[in-house]
Amino acid sequence: MTFQNRFQDENLLVSNFYKEVLVVCPSCSKKAMATVDFDACEAKLICTHCSCIKKSTTKFRKDGSIQTAAHSYFDAELWLLASFKNGIFFAYNDKHLEYLERYIAATLREHKDRTGFTILEKLPKFYHEAKNRESLLKIIAKLKTKK
Repeated sequence: MTFQNRFQDENLLVSNFYKEVLVVCPSCSKKAMATVDFDACEAKLICTHCSCIKKSTTKFRKDGSIQTAAHSYFDAELWLLASFKNGIFFAYNDKHLEYLERYIAATLREHKDRTGFTILEKLPKFYHEAKNRESLLKIIAKLKTKK
């Protein structure tokens, strides 16, 4: 009997990962965290290495009908970012990276009750292709240990 690494789609949306985003600190270029509170209409970028703190208001309606990832309020570069062939591999935070890792590593991918807007359905083709599995998993391993 052959063991298959199974992934069950949780039907997550990209917006599930918007509130906490790992970024490159604009002051010291080390890892920082950008957060957004859509209810309070505010975003923050905090670096524990150099004590950089930036604050911004979200320019969108308070009901949260238009939301964007926390790093976009500061034009900050994503920390979990790597080139891959003619594309870019990225994750917003550790939870997002782990979700992508489980999906990419899986040899059996189950999708139930898809809504048509899940994060997995919006990924570029190279994320889905088995021929890229090993290379993408190496990128993920590097990003997990990036300091």
